[in-house]
Amino acid sequence: MLEALANIVRTAAREELLPLFAEAERRYKSDGSIVTEADFAMQRRITKDLAVFAPEYRLLGEEMTVEEQADLLNCSDNGLWCLDPLDGTSNFASGIPFFSVSLGLLIDRKPMLGLVYDPIRDECFTAAKGQGAMLNGKALVSEPIRLPLRNALAVVDFKRLAPPLAGELVAHPPYCSQRNFGSVALEWSWLAARRIHVYLHGRQMLWDYAAGALIFSEAGGCMENLDGGPIFSPSLQPSSAVAACDPVLFADWKNWLCNHKTR
Repeated sequence: MLEALANIVRTAAREELLPLFAEAERRYKSDGSIVTEADFAMQRRITKDLAVFAPEYRLLGEEMTVEEQADLLNCSDNGLWCLDPLDGTSNFASGIPFFSVSLGLLIDRKPMLGLVYDPIRDECFTAAKGQGAMLNGKALVSEPIRLPLRNALAVVDFKRLAPPLAGELVAHPPYCSQRNFGSVALEWSWLAARRIHVYLHGRQMLWDYAAGALIFSEAGGCMENLDGGPIFSPSLQPSSAVAACDPVLFADWKNWLCNHKTR
């Protein structure tokens, strides 16, 4: 199933997204985030293709109304696709080559399949619950990286963190270096591929993380929200995310955050 899904998403991205890369006119949503015609075109295309491929499942997309999304979540027991048609719209509209398509499948309100596709690099990250994670059909390594926190490369989204914690990270960073790329789904996938080592984000929506967090988990990663609970929730409420590539690094990262987040 994942191979067929990859073909659907890859073809749609090449035909709907890449021709508009850095060319699509941007508009602004009520929350200030950017949306383009490419977002809507990709959502329409994937919705149509999945209705043929797996008509038993309905689809929840980011570019729906909140009312439509809530209705779908409330009647999703038989399975529900969760789609971010263009994760990293600001990058896409500005010509920055870091964006992705994220597609997850929820069964009984739990993530069972995940796919994140990077059209620029033609990299397709996939996972099925309990079966590991893959990049372009090759298994991702899940062994511990045995890297101390002081040598880790971090991705931190400062914009959505509480100011005291953000200030502590700026003044006293516990890691070697820090980035923020602007596509949550692809950031999770790069964590799964061990390109980055620790992660912190203050506010992610279901379509941001449904696929990427499953891929990361299946690649052996560890994650919680900032309160120590599970990241995943089948709701429209945002979740924070704390993650690291292996249990030892995760424990060190979480310990640092616990000691600094309320200062």
